[in-house]
Amino acid sequence: MLSDAKVRSARARSAPYKLTDEKGLYLQVTPAGGRLWRLFYRFGGKQKTLAFGSYPEITLARAREKRDEARRLLAEGVDPSAKRKAEKLATANTFKAVAEEFLTLKSPGWAATHTDKQRRRLEWLYPYIGDKSVATVKTSDLLSALKLLEASGKGETAARTRVVAGQVLRYAIATDRAENDPTTALRGAFARVINGHYPAITDPEPFGELLRAIDGYAGDPVTRAALRLLPLVFVRPGELRLTEWTEIDLDGATWSIPAKRMKTKAPHVVPLSKQAVAILREVHPLTGKRTLVFPSLRTRDRPLSENTLNAALRRLGYAKDVMTAHGFRAAARTMLDEVLGFRVDVIEHQLAHAVKDPLGRAYNRTAFLAERRKMMQDWADYLDSLKSDQGARKKIRQRG
Repeated sequence: MLSDAKVRSARARSAPYKLTDEKGLYLQVTPAGGRLWRLFYRFGGKQKTLAFGSYPEITLARAREKRDEARRLLAEGVDPSAKRKAEKLATANTFKAVAEEFLTLKSPGWAATHTDKQRRRLEWLYPYIGDKSVATVKTSDLLSALKLLEASGKGETAARTRVVAGQVLRYAIATDRAENDPTTALRGAFARVINGHYPAITDPEPFGELLRAIDGYAGDPVTRAALRLLPLVFVRPGELRLTEWTEIDLDGATWSIPAKRMKTKAPHVVPLSKQAVAILREVHPLTGKRTLVFPSLRTRDRPLSENTLNAALRRLGYAKDVMTAHGFRAAARTMLDEVLGFRVDVIEHQLAHAVKDPLGRAYNRTAFLAERRKMMQDWADYLDSLKSDQGARKKIRQRG
C-alpha cells in the first residue's frame, strides 16, 4: 500500500512508472513529473482504466474514496467509465453549457464590451433554465424569466436577452443538441426602448411595415428616393442630405463620403447594394445634372432640409417618439447583430464609428471593405424579405 510520504516523494524518471496501492488503484508518474491517479478494473470481460485526477489536488485519501465509489458501481453492474461519460454528455447539453460554448466561439469576433453584455444577459437566465437540457427549454420557461426582467423596468434588456437566447438555441440546433427555437414565439413580447435622442423601430415585423409605408410614400419623388435609400445605407441623415453625384460610383457600387462631412472627420466608404444602386439610378434623371443628389424642394442648389425626412415619416404616421431618420442607424445596428449575426466590429465600421485596432490605431476607411460589401447586400436582401412580410418570421441561420 502507498503512504502519503511515498506519494509525496515520487520523482520523475526517464520513462513513466507506476506506484501501486491496492484494489486496482495506482499512481502513474510521468517523465514530466505528473502524478496521476488511475484505477485498473475489468468490466464485461475487458480491461479498463479510470482517471481520478492528479496529486496533490487529489490526495491519497480522496483517491481511495473515488476507488471505493467506482467499485460500488461495479458491484451493481454499472461501468463507472460509461457512467462518467453519460454525466459529462448530460452536463454538456444544458442551456448554460451550450451558451458558454457559444460565447467562446463567438467572442473572438465581438468587441469585448459586446461579449460582456451578452454574457450578462445569458447569466440572467442561468438560475431559471441554466441546468435544463437545451433540448427541453420551452417558451414558457423563457417567458417566465424574461417577464421578471421586464417587470424590473428593463424591457429593452429583456428583448435583447430573448435575442441572444435564440442565438444560443439556434446554435444548439446546428450542433444537433436541440430541434427547435422556442424564442421565436416571443418576438414582440417585450417593449423595446432605444435610449438616447433618436427613437427607432428595431423589431423586424414593424420595421417591415415601415419599409412598405415608405415604398408607398406619395410625396416629392426626390424625398421618397432619399427615404428609400436611408434604410439601405443607414448613414447619418446629414451625410445623406449633402450627397454629391461626384461621390457616387454607380458602376463600382461605391459611395465615398469626404472627411469634411463625416462626424469622425475621416473619409468613409459605403458599399452600395444592388437595391441602393437601383434607387440612385432612378433619381439620376431628376437630379443627375446638378451637384446634389437630393436637393431641396424649394431651391435645387441647396440640400434637403434637416426636417424633410422626419416630416415625411410623420406624414406616413410615425410619431417623433417612434421613429426618426437617424433611427435607421439603430435599427440596422440591432438587426445586423441580433438577427443576421454579423460581427460587431464590421457593423461599427459601416456605421463610421471610431474603431481602433489592437494597437490603438484608427482603421483606415477601407477596413473590412469586402466583408462590409457582402453585409450591405445581405442587409438589402433581408429588407426586401421584410417588405414581403416573410423575413420577420423566417429562421435566420447564425453566421460563423
